[in-house]
Amino acid sequence: MNIIIIEDEKPAARLLQRKVEKLGLNVSTMLHSVEESLDWFQNNPHPDLIFLDIQLSDGLSFEIFEKIDIKSAVIFTTAYDEYALRAFKLNSIDYLLKPIDEDDLEMAVNKFKARNQPQNLSLDFEMIKKMLVNPIDKNYKKRFTVKIGQQLKLINVDEVECFYSENKGTYLHTLDNRDYLLDGTLEQLETELDPADFYRVSRKFIVPMKAIKEIQLHSNSRLKVILPTYNNDEVIVARERVNDFKEWIG
Repeated sequence: MNIIIIEDEKPAARLLQRKVEKLGLNVSTMLHSVEESLDWFQNNPHPDLIFLDIQLSDGLSFEIFEKIDIKSAVIFTTAYDEYALRAFKLNSIDYLLKPIDEDDLEMAVNKFKARNQPQNLSLDFEMIKKMLVNPIDKNYKKRFTVKIGQQLKLINVDEVECFYSENKGTYLHTLDNRDYLLDGTLEQLETELDPADFYRVSRKFIVPMKAIKEIQLHSNSRLKVILPTYNNDEVIVARERVNDFKEWIG
């Protein structure tokens, strides 16, 4: 039985591999990007099962399925919230929310072993992609509560100039040039913010459309975003995100 893992982070892929192999399945290959996966699928027999991370370093993994007709069974591994995923749960073997619970993983693997008929699976990846990028009736975050000493302060989402990570902390920077420490991570924020208004330009920054003052060409085919007050660091659009960013800004 041929099983592969497509996962953005190599440590996360190795951890998932160990958990999967404890359940009696042998992982033959681990891939970490859309480009790497496309090359692999074009030169190898398609696997019986794919553990599929949705966000890879160079784009959404659905790009793989848009270019190659893959009939393998799929177990999603994703940081997206459960509400968005319910719409397509029945179309795949299962999905696993990160961090992956071992009991959930075992149940998903058991489902695969019970069905183990990948040729009969038909996944509408375009529909799934739309559901994830634009979840139906999603209630996006309107304000944030931050702690200032012994007091709590409410900051409306339209006051935000950017979100950034620094020294393992996640910060909110406002249009009046103030910084506030937040709970959680940029990954969590990414699922809570309206994608029409906010875009994650890199691993370090999420910026709102309305706060972009200027966009400049930068080295290695990247872009530099100029914000009204934030100047602690350069806000660079990662090279693999440039095309998507251009589409986002219209």
